[in-house]
Amino acid sequence: MRALLCKEFGPVPGLQVAEVPDPVAGDGQVLVRVEAAGLNYPDGLMVQGKYQVRPPLPFVPGMELAGVVEAVGKGVDAFAPGDPVMATTGTGAFAERCAIPVEQVLPRPASLPADVAAAALLTHGTTLHALEDRARLRPGETLLVLGAAGGVGTAAVGIGKILGARVIAAASSPERLELCRRLGADLTVDYAAEDLRERVKALTQGRGVDVVYDPVGGALSEAALRSTGWGGRFLVVGFASGEIPRIPLNLALLNARSILGVYWGDWSRREPRKSADAISRIAAWICEKRLSPVVTARLGLAEVPAALEDLLSRRAHGKLVVLPGQP
Repeated sequence: MRALLCKEFGPVPGLQVAEVPDPVAGDGQVLVRVEAAGLNYPDGLMVQGKYQVRPPLPFVPGMELAGVVEAVGKGVDAFAPGDPVMATTGTGAFAERCAIPVEQVLPRPASLPADVAAAALLTHGTTLHALEDRARLRPGETLLVLGAAGGVGTAAVGIGKILGARVIAAASSPERLELCRRLGADLTVDYAAEDLRERVKALTQGRGVDVVYDPVGGALSEAALRSTGWGGRFLVVGFASGEIPRIPLNLALLNARSILGVYWGDWSRREPRKSADAISRIAAWICEKRLSPVVTARLGLAEVPAALEDLLSRRAHGKLVVLPGQP
């Protein structure tokens, strides 16, 4: 089968499309024919050896997929060949087939297209966990989303609205903010042209926001934390800017703010049933047209290295999806 192979940790362009042996379904595994796989910022970090997980070399990157079951291993009775499924994999998704432990596989509703499902697992799973489990976001509260036109950012705008929040979307251009408005953002901030803290202060009549969703890091983080009001919650989701900010801890003391880490991958392993229930809710929202994952490009395997570079440099917006069966 064809797969995108990482033979050594290093620059993303070093990834190569190669012919590799077909995987088989071992005990407790499901063999999936991959119809679509989502690209994520951590994929780019992993192939460079900069992610917290360093798989043994060589490996096939790709953390999430959707497809159809081809075979099941011994001890698997929850799935059968022909079943539409979706799965988080950690690695292995950028290939025509992938063998996955059954506990990481979920049924995919027949009405949920594979490309949309593959775009919704990590970004939307992370976001629902962040807003609901970590921040305890309540209806009527104000949510500030940084990097709101990116993969997790667009997820935060959509899920924030479903949870009843007033959403302020912050992004770096009028075009990106227009996308956020189409997704339901109530208010916007162009932080390339406006002072983030002053704009948020004006939009909230000086009260500040209740929750900040920050997948960006860097210079914006402190300004966003200072933009929270009494009892504000600041969600640390990631560092797409490439810079881990140094936050003065007195800012947590002031206004009784909370700084909350979000590590959905480890949480989902520790709480598999809760995670599965959350993904099922997300899938239902998509099928009900209440939530619309933003797929901005569908790519072949050979196009993935360039696309990952776009993700790492923050040139991409929305979600990029690879179709391994595409030339």
